[in-house]
Formats: sequence, C-alpha cells, structure tokens
Amino acid sequence: MTDSMDPQGAIEQVGRLIRDIPDFPKPGIVFKDITPLLGDARGFRASIDLFAERLGGEPLDYVVGIESRGFIFGAALADRIGAGFIPVRKPGKLPAEVHRCEYQLEYGTDALEVHRDAFGAGARAVIIDDLLATGGTAHATGQLIRRLGGELVGYLFLIELTFLNGRRRLDNAPVTSLIRY
Repeated sequence: MTDSMDPQGAIEQVGRLIRDIPDFPKPGIVFKDITPLLGDARGFRASIDLFAERLGGEPLDYVVGIESRGFIFGAALADRIGAGFIPVRKPGKLPAEVHRCEYQLEYGTDALEVHRDAFGAGARAVIIDDLLATGGTAHATGQLIRRLGGELVGYLFLIELTFLNGRRRLDNAPVTSLIRY
C-alpha cells in the first residue's frame, strides 16, 4: 500500500480527490470529476495500489480498459501486475478487424469494439473503468471478452453509483468498486 497506508485510509485519500460538478453535463446531474485524482501522484498511485490489492494475486493475462478513462487506470494496473493491456473502444477507432457489441442505452443504442486478435481462447482478463452506472458498457465489454474465448475474471471500478443498480447487469462475475455513492 502506498506509504504503508491502510486500505481504508487509501480509499479515503482517493475519495477526497474526486470532486462533484453540479449540473454537468446537464441540469440535475452531479458529475464525479476524477481529474484531481489523476493529477495527484500519491492519490493516483493509491488507487492503482488498491486495485492491485483487490485482485489478490489472481493470475491474469490482460487488463481490459473501457474507453476512455478505463485506459488510464487499466494501463497503469496492467504494468503494475505484469499483464497485457487491451483497449475496448467506440466504433471506428481501431484499425484492424474487430468484434463489435451493441448495447442498449436509456434512449437508443451504442456499441463497443475490440480487435479480433486481442487475445486467444482461455486468456484470463479483468475489466476496469472509472465508473459503474447502469452497467451497459461494462456488460458489453464482458460480452466481447467471451466472444474472443476469454475468461472474465471480474470487474474493477473506481466509482459505483449504487442507486443505478448497474451491478445487477454484470453476469455474476465479481465486482469491485473502491468508492460507492
């Protein structure tokens, strides 16, 4: 743990670095802004330490980061645990052949893509993102891992908005959220 800090102290340190931005991106929404956390070396390191600790030495081949803030946490975590990093992106952003998964939003649909050759059958992967809200994006990412023949070990989130019940969409895989609102 960073500077021999206990896990609860580290979670509190990380939580203090997340600020609320009222009425962004539209009235009635309170945006959880993680940029102060990203800009604080000790706080960011503490968040990566906490994610690595939560994995408990689980053998993993890949950390799969969801565009875009999942890339930040995912690449750092992959480096920390000695795993590869795989980006899951919005449509049209990956240059090679892709698998695509469409998913439902409150009003409409969206999609995510991953390279078809990102990893082989039996590869063990964990999904990471900054926020668990309704669970649609994370669920779609899990579907992509399974389509490639991978084994989904679990989900990691910095923040979980518990009132949106996104956890219920995540296929019985373990879900870890460092901070819950």
